[in-house]
Amino acid sequence: MNAPAPARAFLDMMAAERGAGVNTLSAYGRDLDDYEAFLVTQGVDPLTAQTAHIRAYLAELTARGLAGASVARRLSALRQFHRFLYLEGLRGDDPAAVLEGPRRTRPLPKVLSLEDVTRLIDTAHARAAEPVPSLGEAARRARVACFIELLYATGLRVSELAALPASAAGTRGEAIIVRGKGGKERLVPLGEAAKAAMRAYRDARDSAARGPDGAAKAGSGKAGTGKSGAGEAGASRWLFPSAAASGHITRQQVALDLKDLALAAGLDPARLSPHVLRHAFASHLLAHGADLRIVQTLLGHSDISTTQIYTHVLDERLKSLVRDLHPLGDSGGD
Repeated sequence: MNAPAPARAFLDMMAAERGAGVNTLSAYGRDLDDYEAFLVTQGVDPLTAQTAHIRAYLAELTARGLAGASVARRLSALRQFHRFLYLEGLRGDDPAAVLEGPRRTRPLPKVLSLEDVTRLIDTAHARAAEPVPSLGEAARRARVACFIELLYATGLRVSELAALPASAAGTRGEAIIVRGKGGKERLVPLGEAAKAAMRAYRDARDSAARGPDGAAKAGSGKAGTGKSGAGEAGASRWLFPSAAASGHITRQQVALDLKDLALAAGLDPARLSPHVLRHAFASHLLAHGADLRIVQTLLGHSDISTTQIYTHVLDERLKSLVRDLHPLGDSGGD
């Protein structure tokens, strides 16, 4: 990302003052790079662009086929950027302040049924228990079982899952501390199934690192490319070590592993992703009586409005309560 000077200053502010994470900064950087490239074709730059230029850019995004939600997200980034330039005195006006984005309809999240999740978990453990030709493959299958147990038990974001510390597998308590968006920490409860899956994966990973003769080996296995990551396991600070630049497994590899699991379970891979499991975690909790505020805390949402995409679950629950418990409902008494 080769951000121009104003954009670089804006991203530095986002990181220092708002605690924006690496993924957020990368997304903003890509958006601003694209915006600046468009402005160059118009003969202006961020310090001289007018409202008409921003409107033209938004129209081009629509012409490219971007959905209304994507265009609205780009406009949100531009509003923040131009407001920053104005407040910092880098320009005397804010050309984005008067713009309104396209109406955004929030689609209902994809949700797996309890039966689907149970099928995935059972398939993952069955595959992990099967004889395999190598210790590396055994570690990979144990890792996938660990993914599915952890994601469904905790509702972690995939970035949070990938960056779990190695110490998480040794926890004896009922919860772990997770560092989420903006570096904010929260306490995430862990069930016995998730803790057992972490221990089983750690043992399989360490066995692969030692090799069939029991001697530790170095430099083999790259979890970021789909292999076990065993070579990095011994000295790694991460639960899911990898040869990737971060030192831990990538979000893309987690997603690929889950799609492979979906195929093995006889489900459509397009229906399964780490975020779909996060939605399943939240939706199933609410369907079984959890409070929306509690789910907000567990998911690490800073604003309750983000969690309210799940209110359709609450609506269904309320309908069921009225139908089943109200004296004049379908199952009403005498």
